[in-house]
Amino acid sequence: MPSVRRVCHEFLQRQELTTVFGNPGSNELPFLADLPDGFRYVLGLHEGAVAGMADGYAQATGRPVLVNLHAASGSGNAMGALTNAVASRTPLVVVAGQQVRPAIGPEANLANVDAPSLMKPLVGWAAEPACAQDVPRALAQAVFEAQLQRRPTYLSVPYDDWAVDGGENASAVLDRQVHRAAVPGTEQGRRLADAVTAARRPALVLGGDIDSAGLFDDAVRLAERLGAPVWAAPSLFRLPFPNRHPQFRGVLPAGIEPVSQAFEGHDLVLVLGAPVFRYHEYQPGRYLPEGTRLIQVTEDASAAARAPMGEALVTDPAAVIDLLLKELDAATEPTGDYRPTPAPATGQGTRLHPEEVFASLRDELPDDTAYVVESTSTNSSWWRQMDLRRPGSYYFPAAGGLGFGLPGAVGVAMAQPDRPVVGVIGDGSANYGITALWTAAQHRLPVTVVLLRNGTYGALRWFSGLLGVPDAPGMDIPGLDFTRIAEGYGVSAQHVESVDELRAVLSRRPDGPRLVQVDTVLTTPS
Repeated sequence: MPSVRRVCHEFLQRQELTTVFGNPGSNELPFLADLPDGFRYVLGLHEGAVAGMADGYAQATGRPVLVNLHAASGSGNAMGALTNAVASRTPLVVVAGQQVRPAIGPEANLANVDAPSLMKPLVGWAAEPACAQDVPRALAQAVFEAQLQRRPTYLSVPYDDWAVDGGENASAVLDRQVHRAAVPGTEQGRRLADAVTAARRPALVLGGDIDSAGLFDDAVRLAERLGAPVWAAPSLFRLPFPNRHPQFRGVLPAGIEPVSQAFEGHDLVLVLGAPVFRYHEYQPGRYLPEGTRLIQVTEDASAAARAPMGEALVTDPAAVIDLLLKELDAATEPTGDYRPTPAPATGQGTRLHPEEVFASLRDELPDDTAYVVESTSTNSSWWRQMDLRRPGSYYFPAAGGLGFGLPGAVGVAMAQPDRPVVGVIGDGSANYGITALWTAAQHRLPVTVVLLRNGTYGALRWFSGLLGVPDAPGMDIPGLDFTRIAEGYGVSAQHVESVDELRAVLSRRPDGPRLVQVDTVLTTPS
């Protein structure tokens, strides 16, 4: 495996950042070692002069330029000159030499304990990689953030990182390209269309931004015209595609290795309206299978800059979908009928299986119901039973932090008074936003809260098994009766103990807020 230094040098060569302005100190020497032919080091006798020369050079060439400083005093000496670069929106990429990692915490001489914070008032982006293997990706992000923001960026790198083995994914940054366009230019559009039409087995990955931007139906047309399998991006917060459509393959698992496995056999992966990717469980592996090309289209410049692999075009996904629909042949029928839902798993006694609850929701509520979901441990049961075919049908906390579900359901109900709204809330997450019930009562919102009570933090208990800590405390929450809590806030509530009772309740349309508490068996997210 090549070293971090070798990968970074090659990346800089490919990005044509081979002129380096600097004033070297001891921490910088390991980065400067073994510079390949073609690099030019421009020495300045003070860091202020270094930054000023780089500023002028970058403005005159119209391209980013590399600046090499010390993470402590050298960076401080350059800050006055960097104010000019900030005001002129000059894309300087400052790579600073930091002390070795074991010496930073004890504040050894020439260390800067929090190097990014020194520069953040000025620069558009600043970081210090959490580990050596992340240095190549972080350097790429520094370059692309500078290009996209037209502003200096800052990367502090402990000098012992440069000699470390880069790992199997380090070279993924070498072919990275990131471009921005309000709408794809003629040449950009041509390259993108050619890549899609030439692919032998393309795949689509759609993010929540597709639904947020009102592109749900357009994405369906694109997928059917391509005849390609469709995944939803991991850590999904909105549903961008009908989940029982014959081309839908589900939500990508939030781990590096399983994502790569999903793409086996595909020569092109087109990602629309999603970061690449929001991983969760640490499951290492190759980012992409051998021979798979990834192209990301997003309006989020930071997401494009920080991605560890692939090409990116920062533009409106709607424009790209429109472009591809015009380029591709006439629409085809979906590859098969919509998939039927399986019979739900059953619970035990008065404890229902979550699948029984979700099957009841699916059957008893209108097709255009909007669901705000915050019950992580029942995730697999949810997707097995639900049949969501309308835009705006699914909302989930985007960052995974608890407390969105109940307030989110109230907000959606206020925004869409003519649409049925249901909050599907676990008993663990309900406590984080329970006061939203009062607001629902005050406004007489016809929102239904289905409270799944299993007496534990189900997702946390699942994680405890993955991490090998089954005896961790604080996972159980017995003794909570949400019907009494809801009534105290002015919301009608009842506890149901059978599927028939649940279906009977759901079949009645509410004229104000209501809470339905259901005891469920413990399930896992996957």
